[in-house]
Amino acid sequence: MGQDCTNKDRNLEVCGCTYEACTRRGKCCECIQHHLKNKQLPGCCFPPEVEASFDRSFKAFAKAWGL
Repeated sequence: MGQDCTNKDRNLEVCGCTYEACTRRGKCCECIQHHLKNKQLPGCCFPPEVEASFDRSFKAFAKAWGL
């Protein structure tokens, strides 16, 4: 599902990120850019139990999805 980067309220309804203090929550384009720049993936790419660990690494992604 693609997200509209201009509709924060709607995006927050489906945002899987549990880091409430994040200024990028609901701003999908900013979130993706931030995490990729830091060689990470955003929380929405992970199952909830893995997202809660805040390990956004590609290694954690591969492990979570059995890749």
